[in-house]
Amino acid sequence: MKIYIVLLSLAALFTQAGCVTGRRTFSVPVPTAPIGVVTKGPIYVSSVTDDRIFQNKPSDPSIPSIDGDISTLSAVEKDRMIGRQRNGWGKAMGDVALADNETVTERVKALVEEGLRRKGYGISSDRATPTSIAISVDEFWGWMTPGVFALSFEAKVSTSLTLKGGQRSTKMVVKGQGLNHGQVAKDGNWQEAFAPAFEQFLANLSIELDKVSL
Repeated sequence: MKIYIVLLSLAALFTQAGCVTGRRTFSVPVPTAPIGVVTKGPIYVSSVTDDRIFQNKPSDPSIPSIDGDISTLSAVEKDRMIGRQRNGWGKAMGDVALADNETVTERVKALVEEGLRRKGYGISSDRATPTSIAISVDEFWGWMTPGVFALSFEAKVSTSLTLKGGQRSTKMVVKGQGLNHGQVAKDGNWQEAFAPAFEQFLANLSIELDKVSL
């Protein structure tokens, strides 16, 4: 009887894991809120860099990796990678990437700009704007952990921000993390892990901006 239960559990794991070969792609929307009147000065996003560190076959699924050798990964390809698919035993399989029209740096830029707007700042496209912000993407990754009757989907985002205005330069580290449980490794379950990570990121960015005097 116990063996029968174990076999059923393993079968459930395979069913939940879904397709794990090849590459899964989907969009991760940045949440938006109604923006009121701009009450603070404009800010120019001077740069966004993908500084995530990938490893070959890491023991921790939260560490970025690819289905292959990271030395073959171009900067353009890296900018789209956001996770790995896994089988019923948790073994890393195919890649998880953003949809063709999205990149990690573009998503994080949109996320930071959304946070600035919510605090009343304007977003400028003029390089001569007195106040600027440089964004380093340290973490942007999602991973799946198999369970007997459910899958856990987690996502994390972490950035190092450098805000410059006049003679002042302020450094901030802003993070967000999300968790979602689901029965199948479908796109929506991955997206529902990134959604709370984005919201927590925006809340933490708001706190950090309150500490800044421009």
